[in-house]
Amino acid sequence: MKLHIRRVIRTVSIVFVMVTMLGFDVEAQEKRLAYLVSDLRIPFWSIMARGITHKADQLGYQVLVYSAENVARNELAYTISAIEEGVDGILISPTNSSAAATILKLAERANIPVVISDIGAKADNYVSYIESDNFQGAYDLGKMLAQALHNNGWMKGSVGIIAIPQKRANGKARTEGFLQALEEHGVKSAGLYQQSDFSYRETYEFTRRLIEDNPTLRAVWLQGSDRYQGALDAISEAGKSGEILLICFDAEPEFVNMIDQGTLVGAGMQQPFLMGEKAVETMHRHLAGQTVDKLQQLPVLTVSEDNLQQLLPVIHRNVLGKLPEGN
Repeated sequence: MKLHIRRVIRTVSIVFVMVTMLGFDVEAQEKRLAYLVSDLRIPFWSIMARGITHKADQLGYQVLVYSAENVARNELAYTISAIEEGVDGILISPTNSSAAATILKLAERANIPVVISDIGAKADNYVSYIESDNFQGAYDLGKMLAQALHNNGWMKGSVGIIAIPQKRANGKARTEGFLQALEEHGVKSAGLYQQSDFSYRETYEFTRRLIEDNPTLRAVWLQGSDRYQGALDAISEAGKSGEILLICFDAEPEFVNMIDQGTLVGAGMQQPFLMGEKAVETMHRHLAGQTVDKLQQLPVLTVSEDNLQQLLPVIHRNVLGKLPEGN
């Protein structure tokens, strides 16, 4: 037994020396990151998490993923857990911008750097903030919808908005960009409802109310994507299919076919897989002592039937997180 133990120790020592001689960074291999995410049940965040773990694996980091399921107290508890784990860096996609400020304060006290990937924060003590260009993406989406209304001869109609929480910096930017585009094209807004639990029932009820309260309603803009069926069902049950258009921010795998078939006017597709990769790359550079940009904006893909086929390769990888085999 003693001989066996000595052989194991000798083998481990040889492997360690070989790794060192070959130039591998053993210390980097041992580094750990935490990803605090609002809700992995939402496809956008699960795709971003895949981007994070994909790039972390390439760079030799272990990632601990904590999903708050959109509950602020869970998020706070997970922040404390990540700090107690002694991670080298924290990546966050917070439940809202106010909650992010608390996370940043706790991480700063523990001397742990933070990179934010989407949503934003009511504080600036972070390494870098990676976001989609929400204002421009929503503005372009508003222009696309205005053109669709014009093509149908519905410019006197109104547009209802089912928004993500406006406490979020990204939510405010989306609303401002979209409304600016509508105003420039003379399209009226039919009001705005804010999502809280992001459920099918909530989306269905908000759409139903918009239809009932606005006889001239010609379109609904859903600022998210995963509960699109709630909006479609409410439109259908009101007997308004083909009379009220649906347009979304973000993307689901089925959106490719829905846009191609005309069920969906279009979508402003963020690139969550790419955002996740960028978050890890940024933290890696920071931990290596390199300078990183405080703000990094990635474009939103404004996808319609006209450009769908051209954008498919980018959509598959950066939007839906579908990598070719071997990558």
